[in-house]
Amino acid sequence: MEVPAHVEQLLAALRAGGFVACPVGGCVRDSLLGRAPGDWDLCTSARPEQVKACAAPRWRTLDTGIAHGTVTVLTEGGPVEVTTFRVEGGYSDHRRPDGVRFVADLEEDLARRDFTINAMALDEGGIVDPFGGRADLSAGFIRCVGEPARRFEEDALRILRALRFASCLDFSIEPATLAAARAAAPTLTRVSAERVFAELDKLLLGPGAGRVLAQCGDILAHAVPAIGPCLGFDLRSPRHELDLWGHIARAVGLAPPRRNVRWALLLHDLAKPDCFVLDGQGFGHAPGHAARGAVLAKEVLARLKAPGRLVQGVQPLVRWHDTPLPQDTPGVRRWLGRWGWPTLEDLIAVKRADLLAHADGPVIRRRLQETARFEKLARQAHRWGDCVRVDQLAVSGADLMNAGVCRAGPRMGRLLGAALNEVIEGRVENHPAALLAWARKQKR
Repeated sequence: MEVPAHVEQLLAALRAGGFVACPVGGCVRDSLLGRAPGDWDLCTSARPEQVKACAAPRWRTLDTGIAHGTVTVLTEGGPVEVTTFRVEGGYSDHRRPDGVRFVADLEEDLARRDFTINAMALDEGGIVDPFGGRADLSAGFIRCVGEPARRFEEDALRILRALRFASCLDFSIEPATLAAARAAAPTLTRVSAERVFAELDKLLLGPGAGRVLAQCGDILAHAVPAIGPCLGFDLRSPRHELDLWGHIARAVGLAPPRRNVRWALLLHDLAKPDCFVLDGQGFGHAPGHAARGAVLAKEVLARLKAPGRLVQGVQPLVRWHDTPLPQDTPGVRRWLGRWGWPTLEDLIAVKRADLLAHADGPVIRRRLQETARFEKLARQAHRWGDCVRVDQLAVSGADLMNAGVCRAGPRMGRLLGAALNEVIEGRVENHPAALLAWARKQKR
């Protein structure tokens, strides 16, 4: 296993001080999977003040988690967190240990960790793996260290972490661990919204997201209550072979791993139970669910304290996911002018995944063809730089005034809007002479 030079140098400094020091956790897991670790964390027998002494004077340190034994060392290659071997006391809030006790033994420290694949270290003799993490990596299992119920009782966030690792690594959750996660799921209400969002955000972008959502909707409903009504909800439609939550999960799994797209698909049909009606033949419909869904999406994301940029990106995708797309060039240009290419590209991905998550049939195939045509026309208009907004017109309000066509005021705005419409429709070329000639005719 290749350890970066700056990490090796810090390990050497700690070991020269007479202490045990090892890379631990995610960096060991990712290295064994052949992935480049994002961060390198170390564990050590040194106490925090001893870590700082070993680091000085070469590196500065920060007391980022001193109460829990963590010091961040600012090496030339980046910050490295160094934590003293410890065991943890009770978890009265089901999130943080009430206290920690420093220990001298590496295996005691590994025993407090969440999952076997995160409970491995690299010492001078090789991989230290007392709980079978390497075997679980090979088998593709997420398994708790020790008793699963105890691990989740200690920290409810571990429930979502199990789901997130299963999605991001495309692993399965070991049956006893999954059963314990289900039993402990009500404690997710004690986890902060920010931490719930962070885990869901990573989960949704993983290659196993659709499968994990389908399997664990009942768990996730404790974190996002709007999911609950969708579980087992019969859509009463020949276009759906799955229940509502199954459809949502399948759509997420079929979509490209782009943040706005996958969040939109998670949220796109959550309003259907509130809008659901049966027609005279007993078939189900959900009129208005897209508009209601856009409102609900904003509410859910606000509750999760999601970034405003995500809310702004997701809302239009939910709002328009069920709207027929224009099939003519002027219509496509108008959508492009209103939303811009990045949003339309995401909307196309949302619509395609949503349609593919339905049962196959002539209506679905026709809508997929319409989506493909819309995509072709929109890409072409974007690539060719078609004029779709007033600020892309070859004349400005100042040009119209200088030509004596119009004065500043409301009429100017109306005239420019009408000029844009003529260009979009292809009746007037987006060229100064052509636009001024057209504008002079409007003055008559």
